[in-house]
Amino acid sequence: MSAGTALPGAPVDNARLARLFRMDSVWEQWVDTFIGTRTRHLARDLDTGEQYCSLADLATTAARHAITAANISPADIELIVMGTSTPDMLMPATVNIVADRIGINRVPTYQLQSGCSGAVQALEVAHHFLQTGAYRTALVLGGDTTAKHFDVDLDVTSMPPAQLVNLILFGDAAGAVVLGTSPDHGRAVIRRVVTRLTGLGREPGQSLEWYGLADRDSDRPPASENYKMIEESVPPMAVETLHMLLDDLGWKETDLDYLLPPQLSGRMTPRIVEALGVPSAEEVSCVTETGNTGNALPFFQIERALAEMAPGDRALGIAVESSKWIQAGYVFEAL
Repeated sequence: MSAGTALPGAPVDNARLARLFRMDSVWEQWVDTFIGTRTRHLARDLDTGEQYCSLADLATTAARHAITAANISPADIELIVMGTSTPDMLMPATVNIVADRIGINRVPTYQLQSGCSGAVQALEVAHHFLQTGAYRTALVLGGDTTAKHFDVDLDVTSMPPAQLVNLILFGDAAGAVVLGTSPDHGRAVIRRVVTRLTGLGREPGQSLEWYGLADRDSDRPPASENYKMIEESVPPMAVETLHMLLDDLGWKETDLDYLLPPQLSGRMTPRIVEALGVPSAEEVSCVTETGNTGNALPFFQIERALAEMAPGDRALGIAVESSKWIQAGYVFEAL
């Protein structure tokens, strides 16, 4: 396994957002204290409102980095799977735009529509295909861009918290990994991937609209989030995922060297890590600098972990999708 990532533009700090939305320093302090995310990268120019970078742009860059890190060429890729909640268009699928740009053709391509677990779901699909022996090398992509929902002229003074949080919590990014059946394809091997829908009878914690011509003037908010529900639900779901993975492998918490926890926000991550209770493992987090980049985040964590892991080190990652509640996790070991 090898990894690559991509971020658009320079980091945007909370002070810049406060100036953009004409909010005072108290608002900036509120973001620092209750959200804990210091910076994020946005694919929209905050001065002009122009979207200068698409998800396909970012995913193409990340894919090229991962392919280079794997020491292979695009022609070696036999399968592509992508996870995203914010594709550039309904059709054509973003995964196929990326494939075209990096010169890949005549291979199966899949795009999964999902929130923060989508990257792990894509990883699971690719991993299963490789285990069947049908393919030798797979490219897995994940990413999200909120640029299409980011209005620089928005009046936020009367905006309810469920909508306001989306302006400060998220960032834009993409990531990629190359998986292969040969150890020459990277520095680590996947030991286990698991995803489970657990939303039966539960209200969605997050929604993201997609307007068509018939309803684009609707007064429904484009995005909303029950952040309190997410704060209460994600830590126990993460703990359950941790033990599910360890039980499957017959491992103990002390067998882990690196922990890649869910990356909701800078404030939530320490709470989740504390609930997970794996003090022997080194935490790999990036959300305070990148913002919540959805399906890109696991790849940023994987990339950072791979740079530090020694042969034999073990890492466990967890993601939770809060729109309809999906638990996802993965374990990899350095070669």
